[in-house]
Amino acid sequence: MAKKLVIKLTAGADAPERCSQAFTVAAVAVASGVEVSLWLTGEASWFALPGRAAEFELPHAAPLPDLLDSVLAGGRLTLCTQCAARREITEGDVLDGVRIAGAQVFVQEAMGEETQALVY
Repeated sequence: MAKKLVIKLTAGADAPERCSQAFTVAAVAVASGVEVSLWLTGEASWFALPGRAAEFELPHAAPLPDLLDSVLAGGRLTLCTQCAARREITEGDVLDGVRIAGAQVFVQEAMGEETQALVY
């Protein structure tokens, strides 16, 4: 099993099942002791902002704020630099614990030894 899991989430409320799946996998991996790095890109970028996860609803899915909190507590949460810029999101806007980084950092993480990368 990979010792590190890098997940890139490209969907938000526009594709709720895909969005929820990515957060669920990330939270379960954190709970299982896997080192997790979850990247928010595209419409998922909005979940880096306070209160946005609470607006998300999907029947029969774990509450997104709980999943997000799990990832923040035990993993790393990154907002894509370009995605943030396109949405005029700055470091001062995001939740505590969220970093903003670009493709170079993503590639570096995804290519690490014993790392599995997933894209949702």
